[in-house]
Amino acid sequence: MLPLNKKTKTRVRQLPDWLQLRADLILGLLLCAALSVAAIGLGRVSWLQDHGLSALTLAILLGFIVGNTVFAKITPLCWPGVVYAKQYLLRLGIILYGFRLTFQDMGYVGLAGVIIDALVLTTTFSLAVVLGIRLFKLERGTAMLIGIGSSICGAAAIMAAQPVLKARAEQVTVAVATVVVFGTLAIFVYPLLYSLNQEWQLLATSDFAYGLFVGSTIHEVAQVVAAADAISPVAADTAVIAKMVRVMLLAPFLIALAVYLARDTQVQTIHQDKKAGLFTGVSVPWFAFIFVVVAGFNSLQLLPEMAIARIAEVDTALLAMAMAGLGLTTDIKAIFRAGVKPLLLASLLFAWLIVGGGALNYAVTAVFA
Repeated sequence: MLPLNKKTKTRVRQLPDWLQLRADLILGLLLCAALSVAAIGLGRVSWLQDHGLSALTLAILLGFIVGNTVFAKITPLCWPGVVYAKQYLLRLGIILYGFRLTFQDMGYVGLAGVIIDALVLTTTFSLAVVLGIRLFKLERGTAMLIGIGSSICGAAAIMAAQPVLKARAEQVTVAVATVVVFGTLAIFVYPLLYSLNQEWQLLATSDFAYGLFVGSTIHEVAQVVAAADAISPVAADTAVIAKMVRVMLLAPFLIALAVYLARDTQVQTIHQDKKAGLFTGVSVPWFAFIFVVVAGFNSLQLLPEMAIARIAEVDTALLAMAMAGLGLTTDIKAIFRAGVKPLLLASLLFAWLIVGGGALNYAVTAVFA
C-alpha cells in the first residue's frame, strides 16, 4: 500500500529502489572509488608492473585490508554502496571489457590459436572440478572459481563467474589469491623455461610459439605481458592477442556454465518436475551476451582509438571498484577456514598449465604447421 501524505491525505507514489539515492549507497560507492583510485595509482608503479600486479588485484588487496581493519566501524554507513559496487558495477565493467577485444584478434593467432585456447580452458577447468571436489573435498563453488581463474583470465573471470555460481565473497577472494600467487610465479618461471630450452634445444620453438604458449596458459593479462615482454616484442604481441582470444571465450563459457548448473539442479529434483526443459531455471548471465555484442561492435572499428582508450580507463576503474567491494566484504577468518587445499589445487593446475598446456600448444601447432 502506498504511504499517505499527512497534509493532503493523498497517496504518494514511492520511487523505485534503484532511484533512491541514499547516503549509505553514495558513501559506499565513494569508499570503493577511493580504493579504486589508490589501486590504479599503485598499478602504475614500475616494480608492481614488473611483477604482474594489476590494478584489479591491488584493489581487492586494499579492500581486504580495509575490510578486516576499520571497515567494521563504518559498515552501517556504507554497506549498500559496497554491495552495489561488487554486484552491478562488476557487470557493467565486464560489458565494457568487450571494448578491449575484436574478432580480428582471432585472425592473428589463427585457428590453431583459438583451438589451443579452447582446449586449455576446457581441460584446466575440468581438472579443477574433478581434483577440487573429489580429491581435496572443496566446495563446488571454490573449486570452480579456482579453475575459472586459472583457465580463462584470472581475477576478472572469477568476478564474472561469481553471480552465475552465486559464490560467497570469501570463495572469490581465495580464488583470486591463487591467481596472484601462481600468476606471479609464472612471470619468472616462463622466461626461465624459454632460456633453458634455448640452451638445451629440447624443443624447436620460436618467439611466436612462446608468445602463444604464454597467452594461452598464464592467468592474468598483466602477468602475460610481464612474462612475454621479457623475451621479445614479437612474443609480447602474440601473447597479448592469444590472451585476448582466451578472454573472448569467457562469455560462451559463462552461458554454458549457467546451463550446466541449472541442469544439475534439475537432475536432483527430476522426480519432482518431469517437465524440466533445457533452459528451465537457468540464471542467464545477460551481461555475457552484451559483452559479446560490445566486442562485435568494437570489431567494426567505428570508434577512434582515443575513445577506446578512455572507455578502457573507465572500465578499469569500474572493475577496480567491484574488486574493492569484494575485498571489503571478505572475512579473513573465512579464508583461514579454507586452509591450504585451495593452494594445493591451484598448484596442480599451474603444473598442468605448464606441462599439459605446453603439450597442447606443441601438438596443435604441429598439426597446423
